[in-house]
Amino acid sequence: MIQHPSENRENGCFSGRHREESLRNRNAFVTYALIAINVAVFFFDEIFFGSTLDTGVLIRAGGAYVPYISSGQYWRLFTAMFMHSGMQHLLNNMVMLFVLGTSLEYLLGHVKYAVLYVLCGLAANIAAWRYYAAADANVVSVGASGAIFAVMGAVIYIVIRNKGQAAGLSIRQMLVMLAFSVYFSFVGSNIAATAHIAGLISGFIAAVLLYRKPRGNQPHDRYRSII
Repeated sequence: MIQHPSENRENGCFSGRHREESLRNRNAFVTYALIAINVAVFFFDEIFFGSTLDTGVLIRAGGAYVPYISSGQYWRLFTAMFMHSGMQHLLNNMVMLFVLGTSLEYLLGHVKYAVLYVLCGLAANIAAWRYYAAADANVVSVGASGAIFAVMGAVIYIVIRNKGQAAGLSIRQMLVMLAFSVYFSFVGSNIAATAHIAGLISGFIAAVLLYRKPRGNQPHDRYRSII
């Protein structure tokens, strides 16, 4: 049977995309570890502190409570990154982390991805703390969304650098995701929009500094060299 040349190209393209997706998901060790940590912390807080929908529980468990951070408890800026308020909050963030995190880890490599996630997540929480402290607002914030917005900002930069397509994500998809995410950050209740925007910007800048585009037509296969 003779196959049309264009069909060969299409099948080869599909095979390449399937291989890339399989490799991306199979080797996303850091993303899976982050999801596991977030889930473990959530259930730990629920079991040993009480309902995470309770503000008092979030403060006792290590949430980013503005007055306590201002008095020197800076460790809360880190612990709050892995805490969530209720199951819905956790599920929403973990789905986003899986979708975006596996792609960024594939594009950036394990170590750089982990560094970006933690440092930009901290930057997002610091920005939110300073904003609320300046507004004299005694709020407590928790969640991985600042770091996840940083991941989104980094992916947007890398997609732009690769002419609008990278790791199965297009610039159109990313902009639609960004538009919805930013919209709900400002219209939703009890959402730290400052942390989201700071995370987005810091993630974009971090990607500018950390990402190196493969030469020629080389694939984004960094798992053999970066562990």
